[in-house]
Amino acid sequence: EPHVWATLTNPDAVIFRDNDFETFIVDIPQVTNPEALAKKLADVAQAHDILRVKGFADVAGKPMRLLIQGVGQRIQSHFDRPWRADEARQGRLVVIGEKGLDADGIRRMILALG
Repeated sequence: EPHVWATLTNPDAVIFRDNDFETFIVDIPQVTNPEALAKKLADVAQAHDILRVKGFADVAGKPMRLLIQGVGQRIQSHFDRPWRADEARQGRLVVIGEKGLDADGIRRMILALG
């Protein structure tokens, strides 16, 4: 996104931390079944007490990004716009939860979804 700036060099770094919350990013591979992805993200949210998940996924055979929004175990998704020619078709999720999240465990669970 052209209006977003940051100086992070480690893509697996926790990107926000305060006294109560932590946020980190998980890059996800292409998916073939959006409904299965939503179900499994709900399972991850329940297992790890995730408060919020948001981002997008690359769905095989679809020219548009799948926008993902979740609060707790309630995951919703819809295709929001076509992938631009100048952007990589890479799914990315932002995970938000209370301090003490098991970021490595959550990342492993999400990446095992494929």
